[in-house]
Amino acid sequence: MTTSRTVAFIGLGVMGYPIAGHLARAGHKVTVYNRTAAKAERFAQEFAATAAPTPRAAARDADLVFACVGNDDDLRAVTLSETGAFKGMKPGAIFVDHTTASAKIARELFALAKGAGFGFIDAPVSGGQAGAEKGALTVMCGGAGEDFAQAEPPIAAYARACRLMGPSGAGQLTKMVNQIAIAGLIQSLSEALHFAVSAGLDAQAVIDLLKNGAAQSWQMENRTATMLAGEFDHGFAVEWMRKDLAICLEEARRNGAQLPVAALVDQFYAGVEKLGGRRWDTSSLIALLKQ
Repeated sequence: MTTSRTVAFIGLGVMGYPIAGHLARAGHKVTVYNRTAAKAERFAQEFAATAAPTPRAAARDADLVFACVGNDDDLRAVTLSETGAFKGMKPGAIFVDHTTASAKIARELFALAKGAGFGFIDAPVSGGQAGAEKGALTVMCGGAGEDFAQAEPPIAAYARACRLMGPSGAGQLTKMVNQIAIAGLIQSLSEALHFAVSAGLDAQAVIDLLKNGAAQSWQMENRTATMLAGEFDHGFAVEWMRKDLAICLEEARRNGAQLPVAALVDQFYAGVEKLGGRRWDTSSLIALLKQ
């Protein structure tokens, strides 16, 4: 239990809804905004919160304003439009952005927020919908230390790990590292499972053994059974991963990093989309190997 704060939450998707719920259960006074108003009203009834008609109205009087929306354009819409949160935030408040977006927009919004007298933390998360529901997310932050110090206690309501990684944009850059690592890992795991089946092995027995050794990973622990069963109607969608990888590849072009595997896996995900798998879980890379 932390000191109760007046908070706003913008964007009640599969991540935002449970995150905002943890804030309410932690005793914070929560006002929510969602593009589909009915979901905001449902949240307000479930958690004795307040539903606001616009991000600007939600942000008014809030000590902290949290957001979790789709991409850079969505983020600009909920912050910088005439009905955006930045138009309603009070001096000294802090905007905490859980969207996976570009480092460029994080730095842009940080500068605008500082100019207006309030703070901005880019704070993308890892852990997926299950992590959000369990309150066990990893939160990667960028921004000013004094703003992070104010944001960290409420974030603890839904995070198992939260760290300031550097100045504005560092949170988004850290999330890019996360997505680059996951992309290659899932492709390797898909190929390993495909090889095991092709070799006539009991693939699940192989995994039950290997997960005790150096090949172990979260994906191996949590996705191999559904990968082998060809079940992908859960988890982090392919179209979202492609959005994230596009951000990674754009940033790599800017900083000179070489990402040959990430670029290749992005094209494999394009193949999954052609199979009709835009909303399949990212572990669906294995489906391409069964063609």
